[in-house]
Amino acid sequence: MTLRQVYQKGKVLLEKAGIETPAFDAVCLFQKVFGLDRQQLIIHGTETAADSKADAYWMLCEKRAKGRPLQYILGEWPFMDFTLRVGDGVLVPREETELLVYTVAEHIKSAGLARADLQGADLCGGSGAVALGLSSLLPRLKLFCAEFYEEAFHYLEENVRLLENKAVCPVRLDVLSPEAALPVSRLDLVVSNPPYVAASEIAGLQREVQQEPYTALDGGEDGLLFYRAIARRWIPQVRPGGIVAVEIGEGQAQAVMKLFHDAGVRALEVYKDFNGLDRVVIGTVENGVSSSG
Repeated sequence: MTLRQVYQKGKVLLEKAGIETPAFDAVCLFQKVFGLDRQQLIIHGTETAADSKADAYWMLCEKRAKGRPLQYILGEWPFMDFTLRVGDGVLVPREETELLVYTVAEHIKSAGLARADLQGADLCGGSGAVALGLSSLLPRLKLFCAEFYEEAFHYLEENVRLLENKAVCPVRLDVLSPEAALPVSRLDLVVSNPPYVAASEIAGLQREVQQEPYTALDGGEDGLLFYRAIARRWIPQVRPGGIVAVEIGEGQAQAVMKLFHDAGVRALEVYKDFNGLDRVVIGTVENGVSSSG
């Protein structure tokens, strides 16, 4: 069979399985096995494919057809302008989360703090997407990236190492624990993309999302468990004038803003994603509220 025929067979398999973007997924899987991108496939499409590689490609297509996330099959995924290693046990980085990174960076720059030596915490850090994204935009920012679960922490450490980032410090830490402590007590920034899906709603998510770690999705009974912990435990560590920013789920903006306002965060704003959904809540800690460590 030719390369084009091999590719086409995989694409048809994904189409029949109801995959939302069969052509895109097929090209990604084809490139992983054959090392040819879409343009190269067009150019070399009439060449004969090695049987072993064709079989390997179709096997990956079958995994995708059964609902395994494309990102897990590839073992990596782009975020902003870099690539992160991902796999079982860690949340897949999403384009919506880039909004959180850019919003925080813009607030820091507009406050005239971009050149300052700031230190912050990325809570529920997962693969390190948020921390590494912020570090790429704000080179003088030192970030403690907190992640509790072993599988996710493995990817966090690996991504920090592969990107040779010296400003992001992985910390094994349970954000919900009252005894949890960072190496520093005073922060200029707390940022988080925590689990925020209500437990009762997880079963209704896309089958691909359901293969991501339950612990990275489960936000408790109402989806607000981690926001309460951030308000109670972590906002008091932010210095007056410091920034607090989180990613949120649909319909959570008002509840999260109230939690944060009650914890002393002011100038609260909500930013919408490309789909017009509330996605980021950000604000500034009021003078006289936070502890000074």
